[in-house]
Order: sequence, then structure tokens, then C-alpha cells
Amino acid sequence: MPVISEFFPDIEGFQWDKGNSSKNWRRHRISQSEAEQVFLNRPVVVAGDSVHSANAARHFAFGRTDGGRLVTVAFTIRGSFLRVISARPMSRREIRGYDNATPA
Repeated sequence: MPVISEFFPDIEGFQWDKGNSSKNWRRHRISQSEAEQVFLNRPVVVAGDSVHSANAARHFAFGRTDGGRLVTVAFTIRGSFLRVISARPMSRREIRGYDNATPA
């Protein structure tokens, strides 16, 4: 399945910063693979992040890993790549919003 082609049709893959990858694992025990699964699995909800978009447009993706974990991923688009900034478990508030935005 394409990487969120319904939102960003020209994305060809992922780009990772070594520091962000290790930070996500250290702080939240979310691997690169799990963060990428959020974009490959459905349903996925994407929203803009206007608070942190001063220098570059940032977005949030809310979705599930293959193992069923509910994860929030902050990301930006760099050319034809999706660059993950951070990944963490969804908050209770985010889970409610995700559940309301996705079909039962």
C-alpha cells in the first residue's frame, strides 16, 4: 500500500535522522519500523501542525502499528520523502479523536 498517497501523492519513502530514530526508541520504545507502519496501515488520520510550522510545514499522523499500538507521528515532507520528527504512543485525548474520526 502506498505511503499515505491520499494525502501526499508524490511520497516515495521515508527519510530518517539518526538522532530522531534513537530518541523515539529511548523515550517511547517505538522503533523506526513501527513509526512507518502508521503510514502504511489504515485507517490513518493526518492533521496539520500549525504551532510548529514556522520554518517548514509539519503534520501529525495518528494510526496503528502492525501490532495494534496506537501511535502519533510528527513529520514533515522533504522533497519526495516523509521525514519522521518524532513518534510516541497516542494520548487519551488523541485516542478519542482517532476513534471519532475513523469508521467503527
